Amino acid sequence: MDKRLDTTTCYRHPDRVTRLHCSRCGKPICAECSHDAAVGQQCPDCARPEGRHRVVTAREALAGPSFATAPVTFTIISITVAVFALGFLSTDLDNELVRRFASFNPLIADGESWRILTSAFLHGGLMHILFNMYALYLFGPRLEREAGSVPFALLYFAAAAGGGAASYFFGPWNVISVGASGAIFGLFGAWIYVAFLLRHTAQGRAMFNQLGLLLVINLALPFIVPNIDWRAHMGGLATGIVIAAGWNQFASGRPDAVRIRTMVGATVFAAILALVLFV
Repeated sequence: MDKRLDTTTCYRHPDRVTRLHCSRCGKPICAECSHDAAVGQQCPDCARPEGRHRVVTAREALAGPSFATAPVTFTIISITVAVFALGFLSTDLDNELVRRFASFNPLIADGESWRILTSAFLHGGLMHILFNMYALYLFGPRLEREAGSVPFALLYFAAAAGGGAASYFFGPWNVISVGASGAIFGLFGAWIYVAFLLRHTAQGRAMFNQLGLLLVINLALPFIVPNIDWRAHMGGLATGIVIAAGWNQFASGRPDAVRIRTMVGATVFAAILALVLFV
């Protein structure tokens, strides 16, 4: 008795008979067109990431971090350095920037909530800005490439706001605070979470141990160096871990991962701002 053969053919290769179908749209696909997904296989159209994407050439990737591969990271560095340079060149301008944009709890309580964010672009000295911008250069570009520029920007600013909020709720009332340390610790927290997920691999263990040691050193600094706002550090760190965990929980393996990461970052950012505004 003859069996009827399945004559369904791949929608992109009509000459290839196949029994595979896209688990998302149902189109018939051959083995070459099949992309492994979290559940089943997907066709090239469904597996393609959604939204706008930047193509990075091999030459750019091998050349190391640059504006072409990490535009948000280098834009933040450029703006922060420019603001510091303006204040360095003019004491009057520096005082005005601090007066209008530094974190100061009484003014935040009076409604100037933007200060928990704008203070991240101000720094108290050369070593302060050099340390923070070098840390951003080390931790930012790869995370931006992996997560996407918009999600990365939201993580950075949410961590800055998280650090500012922690300083507002738990810090001294009449102290002026400046610096991007909260935002930097947010990136640090995101990488710690990634290393924790990879801790069962040799690379993950090495990364987790290195980051753990670096974290211990930074946690000890406020007890050695005066005038370090450790509350902002902890607030930024916690924000970065929460966002990274949300990315892993909701976006991992999804074709629209960048959009989901954007939503997670925006949600955490908005929640922090609402907390400062209404609590």
